Amino acid sequence: MASRIASRLLRRSNATLGLIRSYSHARNYSSQLSALIPIGSQSSKLTRRRYYLPNASPYQLWSRSFASDNGDQVEAVVPFMGESVTDGTLANFLKKPGDRVEADEPIAQIETDKVTIDVASPEAGVIEKFIASEGDTVTPGTKVAIISKSAAPAETHVAPSEDSTPKETPPKAEETKPKVEEKSPKAEPPKMPLPPKTSPTEPQLPPKERERRVPMPRLRKRIANRLKDSQNTFAMLTTFNEVDMTNLMKLRSDYKDEFVTKHGVKLGLMSCFVKAAVTALQNQPIVNAVIDGDDIIYRDYVDISVAVGTSKGLVVPVIRDADNMNFADIEKGINALAKKATEGALSIDEMAGGTFTISNGGVYGSLISTPIINPPQSAILGMHSIVQRPVVVDGNILARPMMYLALTYDHRLIDGREAVYFLRRIKDVVEDPRRLLLDI
Repeated sequence: MASRIASRLLRRSNATLGLIRSYSHARNYSSQLSALIPIGSQSSKLTRRRYYLPNASPYQLWSRSFASDNGDQVEAVVPFMGESVTDGTLANFLKKPGDRVEADEPIAQIETDKVTIDVASPEAGVIEKFIASEGDTVTPGTKVAIISKSAAPAETHVAPSEDSTPKETPPKAEETKPKVEEKSPKAEPPKMPLPPKTSPTEPQLPPKERERRVPMPRLRKRIANRLKDSQNTFAMLTTFNEVDMTNLMKLRSDYKDEFVTKHGVKLGLMSCFVKAAVTALQNQPIVNAVIDGDDIIYRDYVDISVAVGTSKGLVVPVIRDADNMNFADIEKGINALAKKATEGALSIDEMAGGTFTISNGGVYGSLISTPIINPPQSAILGMHSIVQRPVVVDGNILARPMMYLALTYDHRLIDGREAVYFLRRIKDVVEDPRRLLLDI
């Protein structure tokens, strides 16, 4: 009876050990599993023992290298992409088969609805082949490439020189009979082809060879769908105003050096507009609210989304709790988020939420525009370029640095009165920043 139980336990332990050895961490638990069969047991009765393996999260399993039976090959797989991201599109390969890669070196990129994620090589080696193809929809754990840890990089074949190519031997001369010269007919000049006849009303379209059709990136699809959903959902209306930037620009010029010395970051214009938006949202809380079904949700916090244009599309990272931040904190937060956006390193959490958006088209030279609301928010502020324009100041015509402001809002929730008051508050604070100190 004891030998039968021992044999059964041996078969189970061997099956379990074979399953675990498919992962790179099998060595850590082989010694524990060997304890299932007591060798040289002094008792005829076997004692049942329970052994538990530590649970590994899906992220740990997917980001871990999987070795083949001979231990020479590993597979690069799609990593964990976030709790709210279920799949992505294999956008492009950064390497090609035969290339040498180091451990954790990116070899491919996955595009999701919001961010771009790298697929890294789990070990140093040479790429043998890619399993997935560009454009494939992949999920965490999908195999992308096979890496050989011992293979040498593919050699570059040099084309043989002209000297090394064997010269063809001329064919043997054949005896030919003398031929009588025949008079060839005079060659007629080539006739030019006539252009095809077209009707007077038929448009002359460019040839298809001058057009290129490429698949739309996943991020661009997401942006297109969200903007169209915004137009179809909101009753959008835009109100405009202009602001004199003289005092704010003077404030920035007077204290820019001291600001950098103390806080280690430059004083920009965005921090003042964020502070102005915070005080305007506190004065008009309906602009910070949102419609949810038949209810209105008032949010007693201010998370400002800042639109950032990148080479892959528009992203909108969020400055959390902007109502509790000073100028330096806002500038540091904007700089950090802008750097991540440019490098494509923003996470899903850094772009989720937000109660109000500021978009600065002025950095591209935009004079005036009507921005589109970023759902599920209810309004967006559009900043524009600063232009010297003649204005009347105390009865005199002076050249002043002026900026147009645009506020697009959901007219289902926000009336024109609240929208105008909101924009006037931003104008008053920007034209006289001392209002922020006195809270007036």
